[in-house]
Amino acid sequence: MNALSSPERELALDIENLHAWYGESHVLHGVDLRVPAGRTVSLLGRNGAGRTSTLRAIMGLTSARSGTVRVFGKDLAKVPAHRIAGLGVGYCPEERGIFASLSTRENLLLPPLLKTGFQGLSLDEIDQLFPNLKERARSPGSRLSGGEQQMLALARILRTGARLLLLDEISEGLAPVIVQALGRAIASLRDRGFSILLVEQNFHFSARLADEFYVMERGRIVEHFSREELPSKREKLEALLGV
Repeated sequence: MNALSSPERELALDIENLHAWYGESHVLHGVDLRVPAGRTVSLLGRNGAGRTSTLRAIMGLTSARSGTVRVFGKDLAKVPAHRIAGLGVGYCPEERGIFASLSTRENLLLPPLLKTGFQGLSLDEIDQLFPNLKERARSPGSRLSGGEQQMLALARILRTGARLLLLDEISEGLAPVIVQALGRAIASLRDRGFSILLVEQNFHFSARLADEFYVMERGRIVEHFSREELPSKREKLEALLGV
């Protein structure tokens, strides 16, 4: 087992030899990745490297997959896609998917509470985490800025009781002040015990937040290192990511 990994009982997410397809297109080629419980792991790579496909494969949203995916020790091989969230997984896709005709507060009241044994955040806790959303509580989703929509998409899954968060490019295209606010929120969630897989192209954003880093290229993991190893990996990361 990789020296950075934890025993299975301590893993929020354990992926071994994951392959995935969209139709006849083979997009993931034997991915191995682990997220220890209560830690933040960043999955880095250029556009098209397979990062979003990894999240979609975890959630059962690719055409087919093989290999092993375990969430808190539960093998997902026979779990249908619509049941995966019920295991405590919160997926925040890049397209956000908020309801534009509903107010901010109505969006937050909509998600069902999962019976995961992990307490979802109350509305008061959401307000503390995202003051912008409290100020825009009555505003319809269509009136929110891109950054506020991203905050709402994340806040909505925090209401459910999910304890493993799969976050896809949440900093992309947002103003620096919003990116900083999202960074503070993610750091706070980690301190609360959430397990987080952070898919990012923005290395500078994830470098401040993650405990471990994986780098993908052409559907494969090509690097895996800890925060402590980051200084020694700078040159290689520049070549892989263009940072």
